Amino acid sequence: MKLQHYLGGLEGLPEPLTLERRVFVEDWEKRIFGIHVAMMGLSNHLGSALPAYPIDEVPTAFKDEWTWADLRTGAEAMNPFDYFKFRYYEKWLGGITQFFLDKGYVTEEELAERMASLSPADADGPPEIDDQVIAYLRYGDSPRRDVAHPKFAVGSAVRITNVPADAHSRLPGYLRGRTGTVERVFEGDYAYFCHTGDGIGDPMPIYIVEFDPAEIWGPRAEGGPLSLYAELFEAYLEPIEEES
Repeated sequence: MKLQHYLGGLEGLPEPLTLERRVFVEDWEKRIFGIHVAMMGLSNHLGSALPAYPIDEVPTAFKDEWTWADLRTGAEAMNPFDYFKFRYYEKWLGGITQFFLDKGYVTEEELAERMASLSPADADGPPEIDDQVIAYLRYGDSPRRDVAHPKFAVGSAVRITNVPADAHSRLPGYLRGRTGTVERVFEGDYAYFCHTGDGIGDPMPIYIVEFDPAEIWGPRAEGGPLSLYAELFEAYLEPIEEES
């Protein structure tokens, strides 16, 4: 599990967290968000998505798959010191840039030359938006694949798994091995955008699990009627065996 997944409950971080409320702090961040959305709207996985798109017929030089999972994997692959140093969209920029380098859309030399030749006055105007990207913005890509087929019911006591992590995970590190209670079962079976290697990928139920803070943080937990809730894929839950 990457270090950045263990933030819950950690003490002694290098500096206080900055709770920035603005969605975009600088104008270039809007452009990075737009690039990410365009990449998702042209991703070749959309041919089998819900709804399905005629993605093979779209005239674009982008012929790869790009989803939220790819964006998250790129950020999680960063050196932990860089991860904590950079702001939110700086992580996006790093992950997207590395993706284009790895896939051969651009070389490091071409990128360096382009960066050296740019000045603030060279900023391009608003780009034209592809019809396919507009369709994606309107209709999206639903991960729901079926009605729910849950193994656990509301009120079930469960333990969170401690499976080995691969390059990407949706399981917060501080919940591993902890016990909680199923608070809600979502109405569908949901696929993830890729197979992460730690159990998720194929369609499965998603739950909201309630945790007592004392179960997670022990004597350091604050007093009072508090609970922590987490949305978790079924692969991350296991039953608690009753003692005979």
